[in-house]
Amino acid sequence: MTMDHWLLIAGLAVGAYGLRLAGLIGGQAILRHERLATLLDDLPGCLIVALVATSLADASATLWIAAAFALVVAILSNNVVVTMALGFAAVFGMQYFGVGV
Repeated sequence: MTMDHWLLIAGLAVGAYGLRLAGLIGGQAILRHERLATLLDDLPGCLIVALVATSLADASATLWIAAAFALVVAILSNNVVVTMALGFAAVFGMQYFGVGV
């Protein structure tokens, strides 16, 4: 390997561990502030909503109906696995029987 290869490997290693160190230090600093800790607690839910919203933006009526059904299941059961299973079953069932297409 040439010297350029070794410099690239060293640079990537420093960058990777630098990001890990920054995450560790930043995470500890965020947890000291109650408002930021609350924001960090809500972040995963916000990311999931953003992913679902963008995937539904150009979806068919079948997926919208299944998403509404999954939302009702999520509210009633408060169980991620049950919500995913019944949401998938709703999509599959409507496509299989030709409902909502």
